[in-house]
Amino acid sequence: MKPSAGIAHILYSSEGKYLPNKNNNAMAKKKNSLNGFFDKFSTRATKLTGSPWAFIIALALIIIWAVSGPLFGFSDTWQLVINTSTTIITFLMVFIIQQTQNKDTTAIHLKLNELIASSKDASNQLVDAEDLSDEELQVLKRFYVKLGKLADKESDVFTTHSVGEAEDVHQEKAKSTSRPKPKKTPTATKKRS
Repeated sequence: MKPSAGIAHILYSSEGKYLPNKNNNAMAKKKNSLNGFFDKFSTRATKLTGSPWAFIIALALIIIWAVSGPLFGFSDTWQLVINTSTTIITFLMVFIIQQTQNKDTTAIHLKLNELIASSKDASNQLVDAEDLSDEELQVLKRFYVKLGKLADKESDVFTTHSVGEAEDVHQEKAKSTSRPKPKKTPTATKKRS
């Protein structure tokens, strides 16, 4: 699959050959930097710690610690060992997981942006929606709730609306696709005896 026109000019020439321009060199340098190392490390660490084997090992360590309680007389040191180890591991995993989450979120945003940019019917105003303030997001949310209500009124599931023209388009579509409503036929009701 070829990248869209929006991305193609960054990485590839019109003939489909890779272009090592200054943007691509910057990407290569980043991979060699501390950020690149931490990115690779965090990706591997989250995959490893999210595996069934990591869970089994952690569970085994907890069982060994619990069983060793009587051997150490359930002392304060015995309790301190598990408390300290879990605190340190949790503290470090927060940063590792956050790095991976940030990368995944950015990738998802880029993919969604590409879908928005490649669709002629989509509103490009949403490309950078993740950079909007909470108040602006609430305005957009109210708009899409309104669109949902308009769509519920439509009998055609393929009717679409965009940000700048929802009400006008709705009215125009309602006029152009108006179909005579089916006549209601009275139904006989039986009385129960």
